[in-house]
Parts: sequence; structure tokens; C-alpha cells
Amino acid sequence: MRRRDFIKAITASATAWPLVAHAQQQVMPVVGFLNGGTSKQWAHLATAFRRGLREMGYTEGQNVAIEYRWAEDQPDRLPPMADELAHRRVGVIACGGGDLPVLAAKNATTSIPIVFTTGDPIGSGIVKSLNRPEGNVTGVASFTVVTGSKRLSLLRDLKRVTAVAVLTNPKNPSGHIEIEELQNAARANGERLIVLNASSELDLSPAFVRLREQNADGLLVQAGLLFTAQREKIVAQAADHAVPTSILNENLSKWAA
Repeated sequence: MRRRDFIKAITASATAWPLVAHAQQQVMPVVGFLNGGTSKQWAHLATAFRRGLREMGYTEGQNVAIEYRWAEDQPDRLPPMADELAHRRVGVIACGGGDLPVLAAKNATTSIPIVFTTGDPIGSGIVKSLNRPEGNVTGVASFTVVTGSKRLSLLRDLKRVTAVAVLTNPKNPSGHIEIEELQNAARANGERLIVLNASSELDLSPAFVRLREQNADGLLVQAGLLFTAQREKIVAQAADHAVPTSILNENLSKWAA
């Protein structure tokens, strides 16, 4: 081989090496993480999520990347965040923090797998059935929304009640299911159910004013991002009004009286 041809061959090979190496590198899978709460409040869930991935052989930054999206207790931010993850073409979207993140992800994509943990995926319209969820959505259902009658019974154990208030977020797609259950349970015992709507922090104080005006003997607080974020304020106001209160929230099992 002539010297000039040899140099050309070496130069061509050297130029091709980075391209070959790049083609041989495995593309790191990307997981979308969509939550309606704050990163500080739900840090333990993110930690548990990463631990679960490690148990399956995936370590963040080594062989998997995670795109975090936190709505910071602002539900209106969820749809654009879900759209971002869909355009990012992540391998899967993991949703937490209630029904709204799942619904936002479901509206954003029909092809990317969506995995959720929520209360009642059927009642909120996330899936058609548990056995056959269909589409690109699956997950874990906790069914906290169907514990209302039991919590009402616990209130009766504390105090004789004739009027019970339930604090609900009308924006929660599955909230009406527990309301219906509570109405039936209260009616069966000759009790009056008072529905207190609160869709923001500013609605909490007026809700407690109505609770006092309606002479409620007890208070049930539904699960949800808003009430989890405001649990300390809710407990404090319940204590000020001296009303027995049941709060169904993550890492909180407390009576305020």
C-alpha cells in the first residue's frame, strides 16, 4: 500500500471510531415521574420509588434517568407537565398524588405506558375495570375512598353525633364516591351530613365557619393533595373548634379534639 493511501485509510478509520462507539453505546432509558404535590412533602415517595428501581437493577444516573415533574400543589400545572413528558418520549410515566396526575398523563399520551397509585381508578374514570384496565394505563388502587363509613363509625365511638361534616375537594374526580357512601351511612343512623367544599387553602377558613354554623359534631377530611399539604392548618382549626376530626392522609393518623 502506498504511503498516501495508508494515511487516507487511517484518517478515515479514526473519523469513524467515534461514530461506531456512539452507535454501540446503549441509550439510557428515561422514566417520567409526575406528582401533583411538592418535592419536599413527597420526598419519601421519590426515595421509595428509586429504591424499587434499584431492586429491579436500575440505578438513577447509571443505567436509568428520571425526569421529575412536581406540580407543587397546583393542579393546573399537571397537563403541561404531562405533555412535556410525552414529548420527551419517556419509556414510562409513573404517577402519584391522586387522580389528577394520572388523568393528565392519560390525556397526554395513548402510547407511553402509565403506572399509577391512586384511590379509586374506576370511579375517577382512569380505567374501565381492575381486571381489564385496557389502554396504556395500569397501577395500584388503595380504595381509601370507600372507608368513609368506617371512619364515621369511629367518630361515633368518640362522641354521639347528629351532624357530621365532610371536607371535600370538588376538583377531586373520585371524591363524590365517598360522599355518596357517607350520605347512605349517615342516613341509616338518622344523622345529617354536611358537605364542606374546599378547592384551595383560602377555602379552609370559610369551610370551618360553615361547620360551626351548621353545628357539626364531627369532621371527616377526605384524602387528597390539598388536604395533605394543609393538614397542620386543618388540625389546628379543628382543635380551635373542638370538633373530633378524622384525617385520612399519608403518614398521618391523628384525632384532633
